[in-house]
Amino acid sequence: MDLYAEKSKSWLQKGTITMAEFVLLLCAYWILFGEVGRTVEEWMNVSPVSPVPVRRYVIFGFSVIIFLRMTFMMFVLMHRRIPWSEAFTIPFAFALYYLGFAVLSLPSQSLLSAWDGGAIFIFLMGCYLNTASEISRHRFKRDPDNRNRLYTGGLFSLARHINFFGDILWVCAYAAITHSWWSSFIPLFTFSFFAFYNVPALDRHLAKRYGAVFEQYAARTKKLIPFVW
Repeated sequence: MDLYAEKSKSWLQKGTITMAEFVLLLCAYWILFGEVGRTVEEWMNVSPVSPVPVRRYVIFGFSVIIFLRMTFMMFVLMHRRIPWSEAFTIPFAFALYYLGFAVLSLPSQSLLSAWDGGAIFIFLMGCYLNTASEISRHRFKRDPDNRNRLYTGGLFSLARHINFFGDILWVCAYAAITHSWWSSFIPLFTFSFFAFYNVPALDRHLAKRYGAVFEQYAARTKKLIPFVW
């Protein structure tokens, strides 16, 4: 089934995802700043510190930004159908981000460094690449003159799936700022999901819908990572 070809508001599914993400965000707050976090610290043999490390505020800030971006994308930019199976599985992925990164950041009590500043920059860059590319495509599609035309301009001239590349960047930055090597498995999972599932599925849809136009676009444009692949 080609989900990208099916258009639907999917209000109930989107509402379910948003509510689940909001609950996960609250849980992340309790881990980073509340009693739940102190319990987890005991399990991890981490000594509690006061005041709360700035790193935890950064991690939670990342989560809030991603929650707001995801909500905007679903209710404003996304027009394809969301099946209930997807509505129930998407929150599991965001549990890795909101809860996984929160837990993995607890042992790190060091001050923010230049490395962390670079991670924050990469996070913001990833958010920009994803959101700006999606908005520019949305505006292109809203123009009646562009009906049934493939959008290949703007950031999408750098890579066919530059929006997915943006997601990979902010997940990598999320992982880096936790200062935990275990966090590296999460961006690896994210990259694998995009590279081996989302990108091939979307390419098949675009090839079927746009034919030779997409083939020409694919021949001159990198798949996921600008100037590389």
